Amino acid sequence: MSFKPFFLIVILVPFLMFQQEEVVKVYLIGDSTMADYSGDYDPGKDYMKTRYPLMGWGQVFQETMIKKNLKPLSHIIKRDSVVIDNRARGGRSTRTFFEEGRWSSVYESLQKGDLVLMQFGHNDAAENKHERYVTVEGYKEYLRLYVNQTRQKGGIPVILTPVNRNYPWEDGKLQNVHGDYYTAAVEVANELNVYLIDLTQRSMDHFTEKGKDYVTENYFMNFGPGIYEAYPEGSSDNTHFQPEGAKAVAKLVYEGLVDLRDQKQKKQSQK
Repeated sequence: MSFKPFFLIVILVPFLMFQQEEVVKVYLIGDSTMADYSGDYDPGKDYMKTRYPLMGWGQVFQETMIKKNLKPLSHIIKRDSVVIDNRARGGRSTRTFFEEGRWSSVYESLQKGDLVLMQFGHNDAAENKHERYVTVEGYKEYLRLYVNQTRQKGGIPVILTPVNRNYPWEDGKLQNVHGDYYTAAVEVANELNVYLIDLTQRSMDHFTEKGKDYVTENYFMNFGPGIYEAYPEGSSDNTHFQPEGAKAVAKLVYEGLVDLRDQKQKKQSQK
């Protein structure tokens, strides 16, 4: 009587259990331009009836993380697969995201090797909305907090300058609408030697290439009445995205992650 098959099973089963794919989480923290409006964003409500075609770029960011797209990210993602955990919420600034406990929830969940992509600025700059407004210096302080606490947990922080709005246009070129808040994000990234994706510049360049008329109609929330159930009177909105715009910006962010390889090499050469 032979016990070899039994012993092989005993040995192999635990081994195979540990051969599962290692997963890295990419946390998205930010505002409405990043948010995922499907799922449980509005509990009990039908997204297709109440929000669509509104779509944040983070809502489709998981689509960029297919297997073949992970190899160019090997400088920053060291595992076999990626799960996007989108915590972005409309109307939030760096301050209100923290005050509402949204950051503490991310912090508690962070594991070594996870990424935190942070994109704020739209609401921080809203001086006429005191419930969300943050001074430039306050904005910088909260970015520092998110960066430092991400590093405390062994995570990898990435600052994104805010995606541009669809204005102002001058001589066929889209201009930077974010002013001092754009500069502040860049300054914090340089100060803390943290990865930076200049989404402001990338989006301005891409939108300019596509042309004002095209992005106004196809990327941003501009359409007439009677087309979508959620907007019976139509929409005129040059901040938020339709699906095509959200997918275009998600691609820009993915390309920005790929290009962080050059930033990493530069940082290493400066040591």
